[in-house]
Amino acid sequence: MTFTLTQALMLTGAAVLVALLIQNWWLGRRAAPRRTEPDGPRQEPGLVSTGETLPTEAAVLDEFQSTAESAGRDSLVPDVSVPMVVRKAQAAPRRASVRLDPLIDVIAELELESPVSGDAALQHLPSSRRAGTKPLAIEGLNAESGEWELPVAGQRYGSFQAGLQMVNRAGPLGEIEFSEWVQKVQTFADGVGARADFPDMMEAVAQARELDQFASANDAQLEVGMRARGAAWTLGFLSHAAAKVGLVAGAIPGRLVLASEEEGAPPVLVLLYDPQAAMADEGEAPPLREVTLVFDVPQTPEALEPFAALQEVARHLARDLEAEVVDGGGRPLGPHGFAAIHEELGRLYRVLASRDMPAGSAVARRLFS
Repeated sequence: MTFTLTQALMLTGAAVLVALLIQNWWLGRRAAPRRTEPDGPRQEPGLVSTGETLPTEAAVLDEFQSTAESAGRDSLVPDVSVPMVVRKAQAAPRRASVRLDPLIDVIAELELESPVSGDAALQHLPSSRRAGTKPLAIEGLNAESGEWELPVAGQRYGSFQAGLQMVNRAGPLGEIEFSEWVQKVQTFADGVGARADFPDMMEAVAQARELDQFASANDAQLEVGMRARGAAWTLGFLSHAAAKVGLVAGAIPGRLVLASEEEGAPPVLVLLYDPQAAMADEGEAPPLREVTLVFDVPQTPEALEPFAALQEVARHLARDLEAEVVDGGGRPLGPHGFAAIHEELGRLYRVLASRDMPAGSAVARRLFS
């Protein structure tokens, strides 16, 4: 078989073209990423099939959030601002007690293996809420609210804590009082099946003595006396004059008080007089020649301006009773004396606040009681 020159050139060109196509296909295959060839058409559960458009990340998160909200489980929605990591679940933090304060209380933790009913706790509480002269309290952590509270029937408690006040105006906590507290708390713990963890006694006693030194150095009950210049006063005359400045009869005989606007708070001012006059039958009360106006500094908030109230009440009573105003030593008390007291009072307020127990706060009222 013979070929013309034209036919030979056409065959040669076709061969070259085929060779170039094969080479380009091979080079393209080598450059492409390697993939596992599927055995056949397949679709994984939950994945989109071939040809469908993949949803964007925002669309997936929107769908996830909508599903979580419809199920009432918003906590499952991830935070897209941080990497998706497995987070360890944390228990809700315990709220601080409003009755016990580490500033002035020694506290024992009472751990339970399972919640205890308030009814069971009430059955095992100590009959006395004191150890010696120091108040004690046992609180339960409400399993539902997470609040520390005195045990209440019908509630359940996940743990308990017991506190003993370290200092009051009777003095610091001693070893005997500490031991009595431990005995009472341990009896309660045994009754409810709790494991008690007590603080070290010697450390607690040392802390109480240090706190007592501070309290003794900064306790103040300001007294202003009024002495009759002439005739003595009857109780009726005194009560009438006192009522004009807001003083009313107190719960204890021999006391007229200027009540605080805060419910349950101690009075702002107290006027003391002979209690025998208060308890005597009408017409038989002894005459009164002197009274004392008292302002308990740590018990009353500075914001109520109790010192200004004391000066105002003293001025009105001195006028209406025709009395002389004197200090605790019986010396006449004038404007300069009141100014010096005011300056010392400001220093005392600052000292108490520096120890996180400002005048009138719950912790100050307990410490200076």
